[in-house]
Amino acid sequence: MTMTGTVPFATASAAIDSASLQQPPPSHQAPFRPYDPQYDPLHAPDPGAGRAYAPTWWVASAGEPPEDDGPLVRDIDVDVAIIGSGATGMSTALYLAQEHGIRATVLEANQAAWGCSSRSGGQGQNASGRLKRSQWIQRWGMDTAKQLDAEIRSGFENFRELTRQIDCDAFDGGHLYLAHRREKLPVLAAEAQLMREKFGYATRMMSAEEVHEGYCDERETVGAMFEAEGIGIHPLKFTFGLMQRARALGVTVHTSSPVQGWHTVDGVHHLQTPAGVVRARRVAVCTGGYTGQALSPLLKNRIMPILSNSVVTRPLTDAELQATNFKSQTFLTDTRTLRFYYRLLKGNRLQIGSRSSVSGADAEHPVHLKLLTDAIARKFPPLAGIRIDYSWWGWVDMSHDMMPRITQPEADKKVWYAVGYGGNGVSFSTWAGKRLAERVAGKDTGKDVFELPIYGSPLPFPNVLGLVESRAFAPFRRVGQRMLYKWYWLRDEK
Repeated sequence: MTMTGTVPFATASAAIDSASLQQPPPSHQAPFRPYDPQYDPLHAPDPGAGRAYAPTWWVASAGEPPEDDGPLVRDIDVDVAIIGSGATGMSTALYLAQEHGIRATVLEANQAAWGCSSRSGGQGQNASGRLKRSQWIQRWGMDTAKQLDAEIRSGFENFRELTRQIDCDAFDGGHLYLAHRREKLPVLAAEAQLMREKFGYATRMMSAEEVHEGYCDERETVGAMFEAEGIGIHPLKFTFGLMQRARALGVTVHTSSPVQGWHTVDGVHHLQTPAGVVRARRVAVCTGGYTGQALSPLLKNRIMPILSNSVVTRPLTDAELQATNFKSQTFLTDTRTLRFYYRLLKGNRLQIGSRSSVSGADAEHPVHLKLLTDAIARKFPPLAGIRIDYSWWGWVDMSHDMMPRITQPEADKKVWYAVGYGGNGVSFSTWAGKRLAERVAGKDTGKDVFELPIYGSPLPFPNVLGLVESRAFAPFRRVGQRMLYKWYWLRDEK
């Protein structure tokens, strides 16, 4: 989970390398407008046009972006327009061309993979949305849960194959879910047993000593659940790879081309960009946490954007690696409701992320950086005060029922969307793109898989206590979010 971004502030618990953070942007960013650290999709009409990337480690280490087709400069007519050039948008374009012979036109507001795919934590789990398999059973019953598991597992295996084909620093080492308090251990043990007995996984529990000896000396953990299905990647290199493949098949990618207006005439969608109109017979929306309120009535108030912070340290020395006993790049998350996610990256830098501010206006406050540097000091005491080389934040596309949707919300409109991953879209987004391509191409009729909850209904509106769904609650969502954050902290820490 992770996504928006900006330059960090020095705190008492972390030394910031101001030279590395204030250096001029790479040459490919020179013509772009400055990055906006306070962008907020609930308040801004769109994410801007032609803005620079957030100052993430991924941007700094991915190399030059693949060639694109530049800003749209005139009116055009297309069969399929895709809004958003992240992993979902690029995989949708790739599969439309590769499997259905349809060459889509991709519209990107800023730079290729500018949103979630250049800011996420890069943790590819065998999941999508925020619900665990035990919660699937509670909500839909065992039969549907098993069908949903088979679908998401297929998505993970597809992702695994793509990471073997695309140079993206992939590490196929599984996932450690660390209990940060002793009372969390029975919950993890029950989930591990369920995954073994009902879904056929080799999930197992590990003691704190086994974690320390085999993976790293993480001081907060009292035990862990290990699942073998987990691949850490460089998310921007991965999405660049998808883009290169798609463009090789004739896909067009127009950067600096936000959709600033949308109306439909005789079934044709007119998408207004700064310098031209795209007239499209079919539209696929793949904008994730950067879905603005004004984009389409079909998506207004359907996504709750949640801000997540991430930092990357300077490279660890040999002595620090020995002191923390890092033996693996296997990624880790803890059992806090507002969880921390972390791992050792290629090149021996530590990455860690967690929740951030409630609104974009408060995103630059130093307290959000301190949350992460304090966590480093707790979890890995030998690294207390380590220099932070990269700090950023990004918007996560949280659906109001915690599960994604890959669907056509209204049958009489040729509009589809794939959003709502809730921070678990790194692996499933590419499979969502494959399924979305099937739907846009009209190949989804008569297939039972499209009756699953993530395909068979639109995103819900906000609700109260899971009982009443209504768009009337939308203006008050952030009030509730602030209260929940305080409650989660009390429950997790006290």
